[in-house]
Amino acid sequence: MRRNVHEVLTWASSFLHAHGKEERAAEWLLCHHLGTDRAGLFARWREPVEETVYERFAADVRRHAVDHVPIQYLIGHEWFYGRRFLVNRHVLIPRPETEELVLGVLERLPRLFEGRERIDVVDVGTGSGAIAVTLALENRTLSVTATDISEEALTVARENAERLGARISFLRGDLLQPLIEQGQTVDVVVSNPPYIPETDAATLSPVVKDYEPHTALFGGRDGLDFYRRFARDLPLVLGTPALAAFEVGAGQGEAVASLLAAAFPEAEIEVAFDLNGKDRMVYMTRKK
Repeated sequence: MRRNVHEVLTWASSFLHAHGKEERAAEWLLCHHLGTDRAGLFARWREPVEETVYERFAADVRRHAVDHVPIQYLIGHEWFYGRRFLVNRHVLIPRPETEELVLGVLERLPRLFEGRERIDVVDVGTGSGAIAVTLALENRTLSVTATDISEEALTVARENAERLGARISFLRGDLLQPLIEQGQTVDVVVSNPPYIPETDAATLSPVVKDYEPHTALFGGRDGLDFYRRFARDLPLVLGTPALAAFEVGAGQGEAVASLLAAAFPEAEIEVAFDLNGKDRMVYMTRKK
């Protein structure tokens, strides 16, 4: 006898709960396997689930609960700023804190570049392309370049840009090196670089440390290695006026602000807090 949607969800939710995982993940997975949204799922509440569909669904439930595979890698996407971005194990899964970083950039641009018909922006370490694509689509005056050291990540970012209709230039390379090598300057640098201290690796959830790319997670012993490199290289690529915007780990705001202040003593440095009251963004503004 085939199980209906309600029975399948009840089993999956209980199984996930027993393994310490969020029960709502059962809905996300079943929506994916049935090719529907949440409203459609509940509209089919008493309908039977095909056995082959159930088997694939149950396998993914176990992969998430037991093997700790992130839901986003199982369903192949994550939502960011109202858009669906493809993700896989080669890219970091976009997170809500990064949406706040993007919003902060968008809010600061009109004040700093008033009247400009073109603003050159680079998203460094683009991963899935979530930041670059969102900026390009939200503000059409932006000419966006995205860099990453990983060719596999750039493949994902290019596909997201194409699917969502964003015009972006992609460069492969380590942080700002592609721009430096070309002698290219920009108006805005934005980045969500690796910032987790290597000493914290053991404390991370297996969902994170066993599957998301370590090159996108860890920033050296204290988590600040990439910000030190930015502070060293930013003067080579930023024009005037300029904006640099970074996501940081909670508790790193002042340390990153100090690095930027040493590199740009004339600039305004702001540590911004997220909706949870944690210091998660640092903005450096250099005016005329």
